[in-house]
Amino acid sequence: MSTEDQTLGDQMRTTVDVDRPVALVGLALFWGWLAVRLANDYLLPAGVAVPQDRSFFPAAPFESAADSLSSAAASAGVVGAPLDVAAGLLSFVAGAIPSLPALARGAWLTVILTVAGITLGFLLAVPLSVARVYGGRLLRWLSLSYTELVRGTPLLAQLFVLYFGLPLTGILRELPGVGTGFVPGTAALVAILGFTLNSAAYQAEYIRSALESVDAGQLTAARSLGLTKLEGIRFVVLPQGLRYAIPSWSNEFVYLIKYSSLAAFITVRELFFQAESIANDTFRYTELYVLAALFYLALVVSASVLMGVVEERTAIPGLGGTR
Repeated sequence: MSTEDQTLGDQMRTTVDVDRPVALVGLALFWGWLAVRLANDYLLPAGVAVPQDRSFFPAAPFESAADSLSSAAASAGVVGAPLDVAAGLLSFVAGAIPSLPALARGAWLTVILTVAGITLGFLLAVPLSVARVYGGRLLRWLSLSYTELVRGTPLLAQLFVLYFGLPLTGILRELPGVGTGFVPGTAALVAILGFTLNSAAYQAEYIRSALESVDAGQLTAARSLGLTKLEGIRFVVLPQGLRYAIPSWSNEFVYLIKYSSLAAFITVRELFFQAESIANDTFRYTELYVLAALFYLALVVSASVLMGVVEERTAIPGLGGTR
């Protein structure tokens, strides 16, 4: 390696080492605010701290500062262009502050939809992938049919079928506790079911590929030690294969965060639904959609950091690439 390449590599590593703490601080502030907002809206008695629809931060100072900078920019002429840009940013912040409580509630529901969908989908994907790799002809055909059917149809169409085409809504509405407290409402439960079934098909393919990357001799060795075929898969093959599937599983996690916005089309009041509702009422479409995009970015970066930690903690020294 040349001296220039080594210097460039050192600079890149330094940049990553510096940027990661900055990102972690930003994420800590975001999740800290979100947790305090959740406690204020759902855990504390109404009116004890801040009303549910009122932001923690006042918008008036930002509005006043934006007006002052705008006036200064107008009087300065061409030279005042930077002041005009700063005034626009402050005006954006002032317009975004009143919508923060509703967006926080939508973000929490987005988190619930994503975590529930990918977790339950994983529990369904493992047996699907095992059946695809190690099952008999019938089990392989059933697993293949399910994964191809789900992956071959749009997620939005699947949600429509579950919500409008099947009697799930009426059945879930009769269950006790649905829509009260932390329990999601009927539409949200249907969305969780849809995300679970959809994510399971994609995760099954990721895990199947990971299982096939494990040497077949591993299962043979497990059988020679007296383990049954299922025990060999459970205790020998799966622990190795699931490690290989973590990068793909990370991608599915990120995708599902963004795809959760489709739940708005079946009246789930998640992040995108809240942003669109406020934009329709205030006609501040640019501000609301940009703010919603920032929320999604924070959620995606959080998922990437979390899965990076999982990948590092589960890595086997000397096997594959480790950081």
